[in-house]
Amino acid sequence: MLLRTEQLTKDYNGFRALDRLDLEIGAGEIFGLLGPNGSGKSTALRLLLGFLRPSAGRAFIAGHDCWTHSIEARRQVAYLPGELRLYENMTARQLVGFLSQLRGNSKPAAVDQLAKTFDIDVARPIAHLSSGMKRKVALMQVLLPQTPLLILDEPTNTLDPSMRDELLDQLVAAKKRGQAVLFSSHVLAEVERVCDRVGILQRGRLVHVQNMAELREVKRVRVHFAQEVAAPNLDGVREVTAHDHELVFEYTGPLEELFRWLSTRLVRDVKIEPLGLAKIYRRFHGMDE
Repeated sequence: MLLRTEQLTKDYNGFRALDRLDLEIGAGEIFGLLGPNGSGKSTALRLLLGFLRPSAGRAFIAGHDCWTHSIEARRQVAYLPGELRLYENMTARQLVGFLSQLRGNSKPAAVDQLAKTFDIDVARPIAHLSSGMKRKVALMQVLLPQTPLLILDEPTNTLDPSMRDELLDQLVAAKKRGQAVLFSSHVLAEVERVCDRVGILQRGRLVHVQNMAELREVKRVRVHFAQEVAAPNLDGVREVTAHDHELVFEYTGPLEELFRWLSTRLVRDVKIEPLGLAKIYRRFHGMDE
């Protein structure tokens, strides 16, 4: 495993911010951490980066202990913090070049290509850029080194919708190159789109890990009929609710069987969509959190 934690714990004056986290992430995997503010997402990421000393437990990146051998561990990582602090007296090109030289992997051609993709004027001083543009500059520095592991804390904050889509595409491309990605988010839709697995944190504890391939096989079906209809007697149908000529249920199975059943009824309207994470998330957190 590229990343592994063992009972990783962080306490602050009697308050437990992270509680015995056990987690493994392999190369070529995108893992999303979900949870409201205060659930432990940022604490977990900072422990992995050696910015905080664990109260108990251990974490490893590429076999290196994240606290006792933090420099070796961080060499495997490119990190995007939730709150940016950039050298604003530099231009974007100067900053990216400076940080790339520290890593020993300056790639001017790659800088220009990514700047074009992100629509950034790298000749402008960072102080003159908007918050969204500053985040793009930071994302460039995270993506350029192509480290084994990317750690991103709320990476789509301040980005416009088209740029969010581009970033998610970049994370998928990183996965295809064999890189691992760990990122925290509040946005269920972006997590659903790119993640292989998702972990839900609640008050510092990892309360659920969801395999997204399994979840994507489950469909939510809503059908409005011309008359009252009994629930389908099909394998894979569960959690049926009926109201006023309408059936709503979850379905896992061949769509051909579902369509065959529907073709024998008088259907006024039908909607079939992936189940999504919302229901699972609501099990642990209200959607208003």
